[in-house]
Amino acid sequence: MAIDEGTAEFLKDTLAPLGRITVRRMFGGAGIYADGVIFGLFLSDALYLKVDAGSIPAFEAEGMAPFAYETKTGTRNIMSYWQAPDRLFDEPDEFVAWARRALAVSHATPATKKKVRGRAVTNVV
Repeated sequence: MAIDEGTAEFLKDTLAPLGRITVRRMFGGAGIYADGVIFGLFLSDALYLKVDAGSIPAFEAEGMAPFAYETKTGTRNIMSYWQAPDRLFDEPDEFVAWARRALAVSHATPATKKKVRGRAVTNVV
């Protein structure tokens, strides 16, 4: 399901302390960016934030799991994005703190280069 305008505006307003927040439609959901750097995904009515080894324990403590989707051969987990607890939507200060950590992870993650049909493409996800 695509993100609705109300949810997109809520994310922009709540996360404004992180910088210029943009929400871009992708994969039937949306990518969440601060000043052009992706740090979150909103898919199937759930928020996923970028993680690293240091931030995963906080997600695990909340009973959260990595983003997963079904393929023809089974479930595929995307370990770099974990579902954020729904309670964050009711706790703006804590929501910003979790999002700030995700943004820091995105900044610390080196961009990779992939060759696509003869040209280099930067992958920042």
